[in-house]
Formats: sequence, C-alpha cells, structure tokens
Amino acid sequence: MSPTARFPDRRAFLAGLLLATQAAAAPRTQLTPSPRPPVITVLGDSITAGLGLPARDAMPAQLQAALTRMGVLATVRAAGVSGDTSGGGLARVNFSVAPDTALCVVALGGNDLLQGIEPRVTKANLRGILQSLRQRRIGIVLVGVGAPPLIGAAYAREFNALYPALAREFSVPLYANILAGVGGSRQLMQGDGIHPNAAGARIIGGKLAPLVAQALKTIPTQTAAR
Repeated sequence: MSPTARFPDRRAFLAGLLLATQAAAAPRTQLTPSPRPPVITVLGDSITAGLGLPARDAMPAQLQAALTRMGVLATVRAAGVSGDTSGGGLARVNFSVAPDTALCVVALGGNDLLQGIEPRVTKANLRGILQSLRQRRIGIVLVGVGAPPLIGAAYAREFNALYPALAREFSVPLYANILAGVGGSRQLMQGDGIHPNAAGARIIGGKLAPLVAQALKTIPTQTAAR
C-alpha cells in the first residue's frame, strides 16, 4: 500500500501548509485612513451668525464654498452669536471654539463700535481671546471692523488702529475690515445697512478665503510664535 493511500489527507495537508507559509512571508498592505479636513471655527457676532439669512447664505457657508472652489479641504464651523461684543467672545471662547479647531477666524468688534465701547477695552478683550487661542495652539486669522470718521475722528483712529496692532503683536494675518467692498452698498447690504445680504456675504467669504487658506499652511509657525 502506498504512503498516499495510507494517508489520504497528507497531500491536502502539505498543500495547505505551503499556502500558509507563503501568506505569512508576503508583505502585508496596511490601509491608512484618510486624514480629516482641518476645522476652521469662525468666532464672531451677527455677521458670522448670518442674521437675516439662511445658514447656506451666511458668511461661514460662503467661506466654506470659496475654499472648496480653491481646492482647499477644510470644514468651516460657524460660532457667531448675534449681539456679541468682544467681551462676550472672550467669555465664551473656550467652549465656542472646540478642541478640534485647527484655525479660528476671530471676527468681533462690530457691536463694540455700535455701543461706543472704549477701544482700549475692545483691544484688551481681543488680546485675551488671541492669548487663549495661542495657549491652545490654535491658528488665528484676525478680522477687523472699520470705524467711520463720523463716529468721532479720535475714536475712529484709536479703534481702527487696534486691529493692526494686535495682528503685529501676535504675528497673525489680518483682514482689516469685514465689510470692505460691501458696506454702504444697497445691492450688498440688508435694509438695516449693518448686515450683508446673501450677495454681500458671498463677497466677504470669497475675499477672506485666500487669507484663510494661506493661514492653514502656516499654523505650526503661528502656534509656535510668542
């Protein structure tokens, strides 16, 4: 009687053992999960909140759309509260700006201007916000508000100077006036003359997008700077 006849499963056993040895020797392919797009949080007031507009037409959504058109992968998260001053933003920055935020667009000061808050107070509040973000190693884009001279020449000069000063102090990019190219236009503003309409929000998002895209590339430098 042949060995094969005595052990009918021997051939199958040896074939299986060979296949197992080959599989163990073959290099394993590891699937690397795709990285999540960075989160951009827009901390602001009624313009950021999209007062008078559906969410899809508000400035954060328009910023998202503009970044997408540029081929920039990111998730824009709105964190605006209508009526918020710089003091309100300072009070809530640590819970309104979630830990997964890579970059925060700080767009506050418009209500300070409307309420006549002293520029030094606004500056101190914004400095506190920027310091908090810096300590959490979150990148920053600072967005200013333009004070018109008719509100008082001295006040306007001091108010308009605080944003560039803070941008220099923290070495962060500045978008000097959130309503640049939009404010004063009946075609781009809502009836109150304060808030942009959908077309105005689209312009703001489009103009802000290149600065935000560039800031995303320099986040390690920003968060390391002191």
